[in-house]
Amino acid sequence: MSNEFHIVVCGSIVPDPLQKLEPVQGPGGYALKNEMMLPAVLDPWAGHALYEAANLAKSHPGSKVWLVCLGPKAKLQQVMMNVAQKVPFEIVVADGNASGFTDAFETASVLSRSIEAIPGLDRDRLLLFGGWQSASRGSGAVMQMVGEMLGVTEQFQGVDKLTVGDDGSLEIMERIEGGCYQTSVVDGAPAVLGWATGELPEPPNNPQVGMQNMQKIMPALAQAKPGDVSGSSLSFEAVQVPAQRRETRIVKDTPVDEIAREIVDWLSA
Repeated sequence: MSNEFHIVVCGSIVPDPLQKLEPVQGPGGYALKNEMMLPAVLDPWAGHALYEAANLAKSHPGSKVWLVCLGPKAKLQQVMMNVAQKVPFEIVVADGNASGFTDAFETASVLSRSIEAIPGLDRDRLLLFGGWQSASRGSGAVMQMVGEMLGVTEQFQGVDKLTVGDDGSLEIMERIEGGCYQTSVVDGAPAVLGWATGELPEPPNNPQVGMQNMQKIMPALAQAKPGDVSGSSLSFEAVQVPAQRRETRIVKDTPVDEIAREIVDWLSA
């Protein structure tokens, strides 16, 4: 069996993690204060998935990578100026709300329809990548739903490593409790892989790759179809930012056991 894969990475943008996020309630429900003004980045979990996808495609000639995004295309255009320089991919854009207050089912529905409309996508070779969590809200449910909607039932979450055998089989390491891994082997694609951090660093910028990607990204953004996620009855009764607490002491030559005991006492308080 040929080891060519059609790899679809689901991901979107999130506010830069260094920004102060303040939830506010408006006429359409909760949102972030000045959300459209906040600098955005590619969701870090989706970023890990994208870099793993590009590395897999590079190792298996003939493979292709698509990045499927649901988000406001004006913000996506800004973020892609940076992401495009990392690895080769084609982009599919659904112009819609990428807020963390959207319904996971509605988001999954838009993504699955966008994937079904990709010209030339061979679903027998499909590897559906994404983050097993999201920096926007972290429902951890979207990838499973997208897989089910596309009829892909081999699903793995918390993936840190994928190894492809000569026969096309997939050996997948998933995180489980206690810092341990579960290793599974499937015959091959199709499969859903929700990535944890993977094993790859963020690639350096490559201007040549960036120029090649942007030649495809700009037309894709211009042709983006609306991604309506307003059909849900989901509502939030209350939203608040987690309380932050920081107490710093500078102490020299403290025994390791004493440091560990203080941490346990602090966590137990």
